[in-house]
Amino acid sequence: MELQRPRGTRDFLFEEMRKRKYVEETLRRVFELYGYQEIKTPLFEDLSLFTLKSGEGIMEQIYHFQDKGGRDLALRPELTAPVARLYLNQLQKSPKPIKMYYFGSCFRYERPQAGRFRQFWQLGCELMGGKSPDAEGEVIALAAHCLEELGLEDFEIHIGNLGIIRGILNQAEVSSKLQDQVMAIIDKGEVEELRNFLEDMGLDDSYKNILLELISLQGHREVLKEVERMVGDNSQAKDALLELTGVLNVLDSVGFSNYIVNLGIARGLDYYSGTVFEIYVHGLGAQKQISGGGTYNLIELFGGEEVESTGFAFGFDRVVEALKEQGTDLPLKKVVEVFVAPISPEVRLKSFQIAGRLRKAGIPTETDLAGKKFKKLLSHANNLKAGYVVLVGPRDLEQGQVTVKDMDSGQQELVDLEDVVDVLTERIRG
Repeated sequence: MELQRPRGTRDFLFEEMRKRKYVEETLRRVFELYGYQEIKTPLFEDLSLFTLKSGEGIMEQIYHFQDKGGRDLALRPELTAPVARLYLNQLQKSPKPIKMYYFGSCFRYERPQAGRFRQFWQLGCELMGGKSPDAEGEVIALAAHCLEELGLEDFEIHIGNLGIIRGILNQAEVSSKLQDQVMAIIDKGEVEELRNFLEDMGLDDSYKNILLELISLQGHREVLKEVERMVGDNSQAKDALLELTGVLNVLDSVGFSNYIVNLGIARGLDYYSGTVFEIYVHGLGAQKQISGGGTYNLIELFGGEEVESTGFAFGFDRVVEALKEQGTDLPLKKVVEVFVAPISPEVRLKSFQIAGRLRKAGIPTETDLAGKKFKKLLSHANNLKAGYVVLVGPRDLEQGQVTVKDMDSGQQELVDLEDVVDVLTERIRG
């Protein structure tokens, strides 16, 4: 019987894992620069946590099962709902705002295709209880900072505010249920479908034309004046526009002005309440979106107090793929810096001793474990891409020395045994 991995999953070998680890560590570091602390939630939760947020329709997309106690459980399809549950359980009385970030795998039963898998990873953050243009602007700046730190080029951050469109729909006295349907169609980017839906609703042409024009607007700050003209005296839309202006002011103040105002972003989920944004890398084709987020009120939906929060998540796999497509040369550390090579069997234990000292000094070190001959030892060190080889021979040891060979230049020199750690530390760390 040939054993295969489950459909829609992947194995990651050494080089790929080194790249993924570098991306993960870089994103973690930037999150922590902004004061975020890491949390972890279980891989599986009560099924109701996800059906309450997304409706029974999500059942077809998630892995759900009953445990031996008959409880309905599900592998998490995303991480926002588990974070909200954690907040309700343990953090409601904590001083706000609360900054937290997370990294973990999620599972969705979808048809596998390019850039879409049944097991995937999300790395994101939540700013709980911090709704303001300042908070929203800082969250978007954090996302931009992460991608700049990775060296990702040509990414686009599209920013909108749902309050502008909601304001127009409220003025037109459109019900909440119909508004949610409108938002879902806008989120899909189906302009003709939206036009037909608005006509079927019997929406007045003046409102219909404003909505269709609003969602087509894209540009920099100059777009705001056009929006202001279109919304007129609509107080809700004007307040949302003022909020959006405040977010852009924050981004400008921190030196990130490469954003696009796009009122066609709706996110498609009814718990989003204000600022929304998405990040695109067009080299990924149909899977160009690598992140999305905004301000939402999910806690109240789960039975808690009204707490508006702002957050986003990177599609971690898509970020890694975008870096690969771009050909970014990630500054990965060497797996092995030093290879300790015993020239003869009687010096093997001394080689282990030297390797142990180097490892305790924080230098990644390998030594021979297979009793290879001398020529094969050097070949093995070269395959490991070790920067230096410490040749341990009985004659050198009698003099209290070992030979250090620079694998790049080919030069080698005798070094006192007691100094070998200091010499290699200086050369490797500069």
